[in-house]
Amino acid sequence: MKTIQFFTTLGFILGTIHFAQAQTSIETMVKEWERAKAYTKEYLDAMPESGYASKPTPDMRSFAEQMLHLTDGNYGFASAATGAKSPIGQGESEKTADKSKANVTKQVMAGYDFVINNVKKMTPAQLSEQIKLFGQFDMSKGTALTKLFEHQTHHRGQTTVYLRLAGVKPPQEKLF
Repeated sequence: MKTIQFFTTLGFILGTIHFAQAQTSIETMVKEWERAKAYTKEYLDAMPESGYASKPTPDMRSFAEQMLHLTDGNYGFASAATGAKSPIGQGESEKTADKSKANVTKQVMAGYDFVINNVKKMTPAQLSEQIKLFGQFDMSKGTALTKLFEHQTHHRGQTTVYLRLAGVKPPQEKLF
């Protein structure tokens, strides 16, 4: 009888530890997304209105288009990973006619809010659930969110060059 009680207690303790670790990873993920949102806002604020249409070369996206592409990714990946319906169609942000600083900032911040609010609703177990991202790539929902984080970091990083070409010092790196 004591052996059964011991293993029952041990199972409960290990389950509690696993749940706490998974919950911490959701909390950590939300914290990291909030940091990324604030960092991206610094980029949006740093670029003068006149720089939103600038392109390093004619065949590249403008600063506004780069940020709106980042936003399209936020909606698309997060919708796939969390199961939440995206309020915009695929690629819709980047196609917007209004690429003003105010409108781009509003759209980009709304995209980050979509990610953050929907990650907050996830359970720890959902991070391990398998999906076929964009109908092509088999992975867990947690991995899809990691890929999304990489996507937004990549495109925000590209805009460092746009800021430099506009004569603006990019925001200080925000790792923590």
